[in-house]
Amino acid sequence: MSDPGLRERKKQRMYETVSDIAVRLFMEKGFDAVSVAEVAAAAEISKPTLFRYFPAKEDLVLYRIADHEGEAARVVAAAEGAAVEALRRHFLEGLERADPVTGLSDHPDVLAFHSLLYGTPSLVARAYTHQERSEAALAEVLGGDLDARLAAGQIMAVLRVLALENWRRIAAGERVADVRPDAVAAAERAFGRLAAGLPPHLSTSETR
Repeated sequence: MSDPGLRERKKQRMYETVSDIAVRLFMEKGFDAVSVAEVAAAAEISKPTLFRYFPAKEDLVLYRIADHEGEAARVVAAAEGAAVEALRRHFLEGLERADPVTGLSDHPDVLAFHSLLYGTPSLVARAYTHQERSEAALAEVLGGDLDARLAAGQIMAVLRVLALENWRRIAAGERVADVRPDAVAAAERAFGRLAAGLPPHLSTSETR
């Protein structure tokens, strides 16, 4: 009998390999200029095999950020105190280590990837689905009712806008060291307003 763990590792390597090949081609030639058939040929697999792993062409790119889906929900689920405070700390820690998900990274590969992502309308649209799933997961952790869904929408919007603003400035040529103080201050303001505006039972993690 084959090892389930081995099968899962091989599947994971396939995802990573095909996504890496696709992203490299898209960065070199442009997303719309590269066909799925070209990606499959470069990965030495058939188109049907590729589509078994990646249902849409856009998923070849978004796989790179798939592990961040539901991250806010996981942070809140693991927190012992206020949910918004846990997310604030998590985001500030990300800024400190220049985590790409915060937008505060000037690594050439990260900048190229973000330019591909944010510069391609179909990828932006597909990323919205990723955002919706993350929002739904966070809402469920916060209680699952309408108030929780409204709060999750606000929180995810804050995270998205903060990251986009940081990326915009870095992409324009500003240094990480120069952007970081403003990014920290903006995050402190944004999370402070969230904490002040949310109902008490949603600004804490007692609902879990």
